[in-house]
Amino acid sequence: EVQLVESGGGSVQVGGSLRLACLVSGFTFDDSDMGWYRQHPGSPCELVSTIHDDGTTYYADSVKGRFTISQDNARNTVYLQMNSLLPEDAGVYYCAALYLAKDLSTFGERLSDGGECGLAFEDNYWGQGTHVMVSS
Repeated sequence: EVQLVESGGGSVQVGGSLRLACLVSGFTFDDSDMGWYRQHPGSPCELVSTIHDDGTTYYADSVKGRFTISQDNARNTVYLQMNSLLPEDAGVYYCAALYLAKDLSTFGERLSDGGECGLAFEDNYWGQGTHVMVSS
């Protein structure tokens, strides 16, 4: 079964750093590109960053130059290094296996719905989310 487990969230002051990790099982990075989304209360789900099997990456304009996505195939883990954090970076961060849920017959039932992000992007598998708080 597919599982994504996020860790690394917490509370930091403005300008601080956090590194989020997403440990995956039940599939490999050859099966799916990976992404990080975030959900701030009262705001729509936002795609923060993606990483693809050819190594290419995408960043939302709001995080370019501050966040870095990477993956460690040997550890089945995707990371999001977040530097120079701002109050608007606060929210629940979700790790997602992009479009993997288009093949439920192969990968099975989704164990996590990804909250409101899951409602917006039903073709992904989701982690449970990890909370990031940024205080001034």
